[in-house]
Amino acid sequence: MESVGIVLTILGALLLLGLVGDLLSHRIAVPRVTLLILFGVVIGSSGLGLLPERTEDWYPLISNVALLMVGFLLGGKLSLANLRQVGPQVLGISAFEVLGVVAFVLVGLLLAGISLPMALVLAGIAPASAPAAVNNVVEETGAEGRYTDTLLGIVAIDDAWGLIAFSLLLAVAQMLAAGADGSALGAIQYGAWDLGGALVLGLLVGVPAAFVTGRLQPGEPTQAEALGVVLLAGGLAVWLEVSYLLTALTVGATIVNLASHHERPFHEIEYIEWPFMILFFLLAGASLHVAELAEVGVAGGVYIVMRALGLVAGAFAGGRITGASPRIRRWMGWAIMPQAGVALGMALVASNQLGAIGASILPLVVGSTVVFELLGPVLTRLALIRAGEASRG
Repeated sequence: MESVGIVLTILGALLLLGLVGDLLSHRIAVPRVTLLILFGVVIGSSGLGLLPERTEDWYPLISNVALLMVGFLLGGKLSLANLRQVGPQVLGISAFEVLGVVAFVLVGLLLAGISLPMALVLAGIAPASAPAAVNNVVEETGAEGRYTDTLLGIVAIDDAWGLIAFSLLLAVAQMLAAGADGSALGAIQYGAWDLGGALVLGLLVGVPAAFVTGRLQPGEPTQAEALGVVLLAGGLAVWLEVSYLLTALTVGATIVNLASHHERPFHEIEYIEWPFMILFFLLAGASLHVAELAEVGVAGGVYIVMRALGLVAGAFAGGRITGASPRIRRWMGWAIMPQAGVALGMALVASNQLGAIGASILPLVVGSTVVFELLGPVLTRLALIRAGEASRG
């Protein structure tokens, strides 16, 4: 009973600490995700060492549940109606922006001498953005107009495309790692199973769930239904050793396109997602060894510079091809610089699945994410002002 008391006490204290971070972020203009990670560092082994060693055993379960919810909610943004609404221009810019970031980061890291598997994973993480940060800046500046509408459309679907790119590149990195220890054919079979199995499993869970979901009244029954579907899909994905992120995204995309009351399960997951994310980010910070940050200086610097260049170049190319106005082409890449929780989630997945290769990924992404979280909103504000749509500076 004593151990149960310790676990409950720690969980309660972490959730309340997350609440403090949430409230503090509104007063000091620092993103709450950054504060949660910093709080985690303070209470973790690199700081005060307040958490018992056994808390490391909680990471897989908490991170899996949190990221399953993220994947499911991102899949919900891939409805045909939503894609038609944001328009071909938004889709084109978003697609080229993701491709541009992946290409720039991958080439830059390879030229800097980073191994191919690690470069692939970091290139897959790079497109992830921070829709909440961008939305906050838009609201704060009172921005309205064509540029602002295009920006909001891009960040609404950005992370979904980014998650697909990450899943693909992570599978390739795992194939290469497997190929180093076995046959090339075995590596290809592993990658095909990881991705193809995730898509098939997502459809097998998503299609029947789409025809069942929404028939219950909103509230607790729908919440249990939605959470049950997400956990079932995630559990089967882990058991079958396929990508649980891509599985969750496929389930979400299937439900949002086939269910008549698709908005209900997504709203219910949104209601319960944040407590898991609080634990997720605090424990991520607690697991971070600050001394490792000094060891990723070159790779981290290249990652930051090439991600920024890839966003600007990709958005410009996508805007030109889709016929966007000059101000959209010129300033869109700068407006989508913020990067937050999804990138950290991807880094945790990669660090857990790539062993020694993944050991350096988490501290690098944490360090670069802090940079993009602090500077990104400033650049978003500047882009809105330069585009002439910010009514409040």
